[in-house]
Amino acid sequence: MYSAYSYPKSAFEPSFPVDLNAREERERLSKTALKGFFKLVAAWKLRDEDARELLGGLSSSSFYEWKKNPDRVLEVDRITRISYLVGIYKSLHIIYGDKLADEWVCLANKNTIFGGRTPLAYMLAGGLLSMQTVRKLLDARRGGL
Repeated sequence: MYSAYSYPKSAFEPSFPVDLNAREERERLSKTALKGFFKLVAAWKLRDEDARELLGGLSSSSFYEWKKNPDRVLEVDRITRISYLVGIYKSLHIIYGDKLADEWVCLANKNTIFGGRTPLAYMLAGGLLSMQTVRKLLDARRGGL
């Protein structure tokens, strides 16, 4: 019997967010994150300039080096950006068929958030916070809200 002020014991272990400030976590995640990012860029048919901007304004030389050799440790900001983009990609593929999911970021959108612009243009203009907003919008749609 549980008292009125206690919760029942959970059968699940608590899960804590990944500490991206820990270098070993970034080392563990970076290569996979970059490989996923470049697959997403190809699926969305993004221009290299746009892909570089989504990563936070990466130089051309670094971009092509990372594409050729993704074995490196990314900064917190870049892993966070990639995480939002992969979440957006995943949500789009759950909500829509593959073809529309991969075109969606480049289609003009009448949602008030985008103001007639493409979601890509919105994310390029607003950076990390805009990526977070798009991710939340799609997560809400996916959840039926």
